[in-house]
Amino acid sequence: MDFEGKVALVTGGANGLGRATAARLAGGGARVVLADIEADPGGQAAEEFGAVFIEADVSLPEASEAAVALAVEKFGGLDFAFLNAGVATGCGLIDHFDLDAYRRAMGVNLDGVVFGLNAVVPALRERGGGSIVATSSLAGLAPVPYDPIYAANKHAVAGLTRSLGPVLAPEGIHFNAICPGFADTRIIDPIKGGLSEGGVPVIPVETVVDAIVGLFGLEAGGQCHFVQAGMEAQEFRFRNVPGPRSA
Repeated sequence: MDFEGKVALVTGGANGLGRATAARLAGGGARVVLADIEADPGGQAAEEFGAVFIEADVSLPEASEAAVALAVEKFGGLDFAFLNAGVATGCGLIDHFDLDAYRRAMGVNLDGVVFGLNAVVPALRERGGGSIVATSSLAGLAPVPYDPIYAANKHAVAGLTRSLGPVLAPEGIHFNAICPGFADTRIIDPIKGGLSEGGVPVIPVETVVDAIVGLFGLEAGGQCHFVQAGMEAQEFRFRNVPGPRSA
């Protein structure tokens, strides 16, 4: 789609999906605000493709507020947001539980989306609409016994998207989620060897970016689109829960 003259915010933009998406947006003519807690790679990435960088810890609400304020100040408004910042869990549940690591994972992966929405939606309303994509995961659609905390926060992002997306859609604000499998980013570095040994294909980053760009152009809200190796990215069809029955 044509991003010429549009303004976009990308969180978690220093590496991986965030960086690649920011580069795609900028290459399409968008003016990009790139937010990340890692200043050095974030600043370098922004300089590489002409974005504006802001250091931001998305687990704090004021960080998202500052990023949106920067977009408005520098470029006059906001049209797109990719709420992508995410971290690995870094601890187990019950065995090897670490409260600080747990709080950090929930703060970035879930609170970062919640705080991002609170900051982004008013700016999109000022523009008369826009699009938001949040990064969930295939772990947000299926059980993950080896990392239940990660599954919990990614399921929460999917549930948030499905619940809020239809509410925002009548305003012309289209909020959806991307749910990739094992994409070739550093978050899978600890298990990449095991995936290879097990014959599990890793998804190229650009394949996921194609799906993200597709969601930016989707005139609907509340959808969760999965990206899986060897398959076309598409909406995940959730089964409806049973309705009530009279006694």
